[in-house]
Amino acid sequence: MKVLFLSANQFEDVELIYPLHRLKEEGHELYVASFERGAITGKHGYSVGVDMSFEEADPDEFDALVLPGGRAPERVRLNEKAVSIAKRMFEEGKPVASICHGPQVLISAGVLGGRKGTSYIGIRDDLINAGVTWVDEPVVVDGNWVSSRHPGDLYAWMREFVRLLR
Repeated sequence: MKVLFLSANQFEDVELIYPLHRLKEEGHELYVASFERGAITGKHGYSVGVDMSFEEADPDEFDALVLPGGRAPERVRLNEKAVSIAKRMFEEGKPVASICHGPQVLISAGVLGGRKGTSYIGIRDDLINAGVTWVDEPVVVDGNWVSSRHPGDLYAWMREFVRLLR
């Protein structure tokens, strides 16, 4: 499967790097999209290569989506193309994984109404206002959406996402 990551500078380092390695271990093709090609740097200084810009990313070419957290999602959600990619993939039922602040992109896409999920507690009210039944659990799977709260939940988040991809 081809898995797309949407992120930007100030991502939560482990929330991008861990799933990159975990999904590579499963044999998936992984691509990172951001504002421009090159590299993005996380909150703790780790860099990740960017394969394509948001403008170059075609959601039809990908089977699944990952939205890491940190400060990056509040930047990503301001890019119309990134939001439209997330919206289309989510609405087409492709597997989507979000953690921490990652659901901010899905909130902007307007796709979460009537869903059950979780996130970093700091955006709990934003999810509730978007129509999500928010729960404080390590991982929540609702159809094609797998959500988790923070880096302490990475094991459960990727366990369930990998299960969904199989």
